[in-house]
Amino acid sequence: MKPLTIYLISDSIGETGEQVIHSILSQYSIEVGEIKKFTHVLTKQMLEAILVNISEDENAVVFYTLVQKELKQYLTAFSENNKLLLVDILGDGMSAIQKITSLEPMGEPGIIRKMDKKYFSRIEAIEFSVRYDDGKDPRGILKADLVLLGVSRTSKTPLSIYLANKNIRVLNIPLFPESDPPKEIYQISSTKIIGLTNSPEKLNSIRRERLKTLGLPQNASYADTNRILEELDHADKIMKKIGCLVIDVSNNAIEETANLIIEYMKKIDKKVFNVD
Repeated sequence: MKPLTIYLISDSIGETGEQVIHSILSQYSIEVGEIKKFTHVLTKQMLEAILVNISEDENAVVFYTLVQKELKQYLTAFSENNKLLLVDILGDGMSAIQKITSLEPMGEPGIIRKMDKKYFSRIEAIEFSVRYDDGKDPRGILKADLVLLGVSRTSKTPLSIYLANKNIRVLNIPLFPESDPPKEIYQISSTKIIGLTNSPEKLNSIRRERLKTLGLPQNASYADTNRILEELDHADKIMKKIGCLVIDVSNNAIEETANLIIEYMKKIDKKVFNVD
């Protein structure tokens, strides 16, 4: 038997189709000459030029991942007239979904790749927020979409991760009287900074629970009311100096505070904060 020639015609980069072809071929002990891939086929003229050459190959199998209706119809008609063996990689799946939902497919080339880019962008934002959590490296301030400031137990870390899942690269910095915030905080726009605060009573309760969880004495200075007031006063002065928005998280769930931040940042920069 002559070696097969596999053709792949795609309206995107052809990655999905190529993976499917290799999976199919792995089930057969046959000789395949080569896989000829034609990508970004978006017009009838492009498709026609490709098909003229393929029609001369007597031992060809043509796989395709085209979603534009006009191109699919042209390809089907051509294959019938020229006795080409045609395989619609996406066809059966799309037909099944269309049948059960009564919805028409969007017909947008490359949409899978666009979805992948969105996914990897989200992963990158999460990795960024983890890398720069708790002020680990102040150099990240200049790269961040958003910087959160606040004393301990004002939900900085969970907010950072929640917002990162919305494709926002967040860095958070703890504030305490013994140390000034990094100088980089004054090198970015105050609109990219959000201050977080909490009531002394709520902080006292949360910190006592934290000490209990860690097995530490309840009378530690971490949960002392005077110490908490000192920290809040120090943080308030810094936030006023920066001139940033301050949000009281004492009565908010993480999602509520995150939504307040997202709405604020959208007003500031709709292009950057075009989140889900």
